[in-house]
Amino acid sequence: MVSSKRQGYGGVVVAAPVTVPYQRFSKETAHWWIARALRKLTRSAGIKPADLDGFSVSSFTLFPDTAVGLTQHLGLTPRWLDHIPFGGASGVAALRRAARAVQAGDANLVACVSGDTNHVDSFRRMLSSFSRFAQDASYPYGSGGPNACFALLTDYYMRHFGAKREDFGAICVSQRENALRNPHAIMKKPLSLQQYMDARAISDPIALFDCVMPVAGAEAFLVMREEDARAANLPYAQIRSTIERHNAFAEDPIQMRGGWEMDIDELYGMAGMTTDQIDVVETYDDYPVIVMMQLEDLGFCAKGEAPEFVRSHDLTIDGDFPHNTSGGQLSAGQAGAAGGFIGMVEAIRQVTGSAGPTQVKDAQTALVSGFGMINFDRGVCSGAAIISGSEAS
Repeated sequence: MVSSKRQGYGGVVVAAPVTVPYQRFSKETAHWWIARALRKLTRSAGIKPADLDGFSVSSFTLFPDTAVGLTQHLGLTPRWLDHIPFGGASGVAALRRAARAVQAGDANLVACVSGDTNHVDSFRRMLSSFSRFAQDASYPYGSGGPNACFALLTDYYMRHFGAKREDFGAICVSQRENALRNPHAIMKKPLSLQQYMDARAISDPIALFDCVMPVAGAEAFLVMREEDARAANLPYAQIRSTIERHNAFAEDPIQMRGGWEMDIDELYGMAGMTTDQIDVVETYDDYPVIVMMQLEDLGFCAKGEAPEFVRSHDLTIDGDFPHNTSGGQLSAGQAGAAGGFIGMVEAIRQVTGSAGPTQVKDAQTALVSGFGMINFDRGVCSGAAIISGSEAS
């Protein structure tokens, strides 16, 4: 149900998107990667760390520390602090909370940062303590990680809606083409549909190129007042609308829809827009089946019609439906929880005209979608945001 009392985000903007280039493996800590992102963020915005009075952090490998531990580690003294453990939904959640803090006067300048390291063994160690549900209900039965979980979802989706592996492959191939224009992307070689189809099996029906590549890296952006962004001569994006939902449709026997479906009217209603007015779409993409789900639940096609939608659209930067223009996680890499930030950072670049080689011509409005915290047969967290360039109507 749409709330008529929901306040918009007028006067609050998002700016200074930064990426710390990814590495396949790193001996550094998550603290190191987050510190590099914060340094790059402040330098790009022409501010000092002491100017930040708000700090938001998302990370898996920061454990046992949290955001509060980082304040001492990095020498910050914020009056507003947030730690967001929502995985792939963290970017949207960070934006929402930081924007409301600035709007309420609890903070003036909030750095939203997400980063993780990737030691040789860090992914296995992260999975071992990912959630109590996974420890008690999944791992004892052999579902030792996200590959098995998403294989379950992918198989059900294929059986229920008639999707083919080629349909998922179209997403992966188009994102690889986009990634070849992104200097930060880990994947540097072209990917053909035949190569996708011939790839070795990982967890039936998932094969190699359906899976993200864990990497080390970090992403960040600033949330601030529009008047302050103008005074600092910073390019910025308007926040048109956001939604967030957790544990949506818990009664469904297996997840085939996410929380976006519950709040889609509010997402477009607050923005005063329709799907036809979105120039760029950045979905969370740890596995292509989740991209299909988001295309449906975000209103670009009806439930079960995403395979046909993918077949009938060009998802590349120069296509008629520019999607995951950085290459997304499937080709740029998944820097842990920063996988929930990569779409937001790319969207900010797109609508401010600063995306460089991945820039979509005349992009004014972008939709960013997040999805996180998979537990066997479903992801628990979802969110989305619509942002636009400062000159968009």
